This record gives sequence, C-alpha cells and structure tokens, in this order.
Amino acid sequence: MMAHLQIAITFVLFLGLLGAGMAVPFAILVPALVYLFMQGGVAAFSGIGLTSWGSMDSYTLTAIPLFILMAECIQASGLGFRVYGGLARLFRRMPGGLIQTNIIGCALFAAVSGSSIATAAAVGNVALPQLGARNYDRKLSTGSLAAGGTLGILFPPSIALIVYGTFTETSVAKLFMAGVAPGVLLTLMFMLYVGIRTMVRPDLVEQQERGSQRIAWVVRALCDVLPLGILIGGVLGAIYAGIATPTEAAAVGCIAAVVICRLFATFTLHTFFASLKRSTLIVGNIIFITYSAFIFSYAMSYAGVGEEITSFIVGLHLTKPEFFLALLILYTALGALIESLGMIVITVPLLAPVLSGYGIDPIWFGIVVVMFIEMGQITPPIGINLFVIQSISKGSITEVVQGTIPFHLIMFILLALLMMFPQIALWLPTRMIG
Repeated sequence: MMAHLQIAITFVLFLGLLGAGMAVPFAILVPALVYLFMQGGVAAFSGIGLTSWGSMDSYTLTAIPLFILMAECIQASGLGFRVYGGLARLFRRMPGGLIQTNIIGCALFAAVSGSSIATAAAVGNVALPQLGARNYDRKLSTGSLAAGGTLGILFPPSIALIVYGTFTETSVAKLFMAGVAPGVLLTLMFMLYVGIRTMVRPDLVEQQERGSQRIAWVVRALCDVLPLGILIGGVLGAIYAGIATPTEAAAVGCIAAVVICRLFATFTLHTFFASLKRSTLIVGNIIFITYSAFIFSYAMSYAGVGEEITSFIVGLHLTKPEFFLALLILYTALGALIESLGMIVITVPLLAPVLSGYGIDPIWFGIVVVMFIEMGQITPPIGINLFVIQSISKGSITEVVQGTIPFHLIMFILLALLMMFPQIALWLPTRMIG
C-alpha cells in the first residue's frame, strides 16, 4: 500500500508541476528524484551518475542536433519561401489551390524538420499572409496548416521516432522507413478531403487559382522545388539503401543543406551562425527532456514499477482493440498537458514491456504511438499546433479548432487502417537493404 501511495504522490506531483507551468524537463526530473528519495533515501541517488552517462552516451541521439541544424539552415535562408512559391505554381489548378499547397508544403518540410511545431510554424508563416490576401476561408486555411504540421513527427527524420527508438532499442532507420507510407497516405487523404470540400464549396477558395498554366511557370516552379527534393531524396535514399545510418545521413544532409542554401537562397555566414544558435537552444531542450525521462525511467525501475504496470495491464485481459482504446484516451489526456516529445519519454518506457504480451511489433507500435501523439497536437484545449497557427493568423483559437475537426477524423481513419493492415507501416522496413 505504501508503494502505491508513493507512486500516486509522484504522479500527482508531476501533474501539479505541469499545471503550475513548470518547464517539462524539470516537471519530469523533480518527481523522479522525490520518488527515488522515498524509495531508498540518499543512497538511492547513487545510480544516477551511471544512468546519466549510459543514457546520454548514445550514438542514436547524435542524429537529433544534425537534423535540427539542417532544418534551421533551410528555414533561415528563406529556401522555404521559395519552395512554397514553387508548389503554389505547380498545384494552382488543383481543387483547393493554395490549401493543397499547405498540405504538400507541410509534408515536404516535415521531411527535413522532424518536428510538428517547426513544420506548422515554418509553413504557416509563409502561407497565412498569402491565404488572407486572397480571401481563402479562414477555418479551412488554419485547419489545414495545424493538421499538416502534425506530419512533422510522422515523416522521417522524425525526432519523436529517434527518441522512441532510443528508449525501445529499435532500429531508427526502420522506424524512419515505417513512417513513410503512412505519412504519404495521410497526406493524400488530407489532399483528397480538401479537393472534395472545395469542389462542393467552391466559395471557400479563390477561383482564379485554377487558371491556365504556362510552361515557363512550371519549369520555374520545378527549379524552386527541386533543391529541397534532392536533399530529401538523398538523405532518405541513403538510409533506405543501407549506405548510411540515420546519423551519417544527417551529417551529410547538413553539409548538403548548407551548399543548397548557399546556391539557391540567401545564406551568409551570419545566417549560418544564427542557425547554429537556434539549433543549440532547441537541441538543449530536447536532450534535457530525454535525460530527465531516463532518470524518471530509472526511478520507476528502481522499485520495479515497470513490472507492476506490465502485470496490471496484462491482468486486465484487455483485447488488442481495448488496449489501443485505452492508449487513445491516455494520449488524448496527455496531449492537453504536454507536447509530443514529453508524451513519448514518459509513456514509452512503461509501455514497451507490455508489447510482447500482445504480440505487437515495436516498429509498428512506434508509428501508432506517433499517430496518437499527432492527434494530441491538434486536440483542444492545449493542442500545441492550434496555438502555433492561431498566433500566426491572429484569429481566434475556436476558428482553428473548428478547421482541424475534419482532419482529426481523417487521422482516426488512418489509425484504423494501420490496425487492420499493419503492413502499411511494415512493408517498407522489411525490404530495406542492409
């Protein structure tokens, strides 16, 4: 009974610190230290040093700063503006016009940023002024950007998948490839919805977007999009072909990004240093969250909490659908409190031991977890992407929430498809070379 009370105190403290506005890393770390002290006093802290070294001495984690630097260089150079403009010319005749460009732009930027928030912010800053000037429907505009931003943690190089792979000791390269097909499918489903919606309600978009295409415009548009396409294709192709690990591909991608930004955009030494500074701040936050989560995991394992949770869940005799329904409720609730990375580092170490009892493939489960987290990113009241887009659009949060509802339902459809047909995620990883 005392052990259960200590666990309850720990989680109440965790939720209380989050609710009080404490930064996520500290809100994770402080309860972990309190729990260790309750378990074994000062002597329980003796393993923290070894845990700290073992958790941070990770080759896999080195990919995170490299991918973030690659994305920051592209964003700081203004290449994102150029790519969005090229996409707008290529897809202007599709039903939905610039709304389709929002979805495709988010998918492309997701393939270099690995972050939901960064994707929503980068494409939103470029797109919303143009959408507003052309009198596009505000709900559809903001909803497409908030939902499109969630692609950032599904497409490789997803930071969330890197952290998931670190905690579960799963191949990050295979996790990356597992996210490709669901990411492409979700993008196409979003685009199909936008196309049907704007054909039924043509007043939602500017009609002149369907004007004639000039060959010169198409060629120029392809030239604007091609540099980023080559970068994405090179990085992911090297990983898929087994030529490079994700970390090696990220390192080469950083160099290629600098060259591409220098050749095709405005990229000076000052811009590069600014990108390094922003990357350092972002990486510091991510690594601190990850470190805090490892200490939290150590605290839980010190008293055998992981084994107790595993026994408890298995003892409930939940069917696989019931298990996933419970996870949906869990991640929806957490999505109202913390961002995606925090959800992963808190829950995955506790859930991973349960997977074998249900015969669940950890690679497939990683994609399902990311899907749950994507939904949390656009779930009120604290879905982070909602506030990112609202802050850019200067509109009401209600407007953004209403715009995301159809996209939220589409995510449920994809999640159901993943559960019925796991090979959607697993087909590509099983055919990787090397």
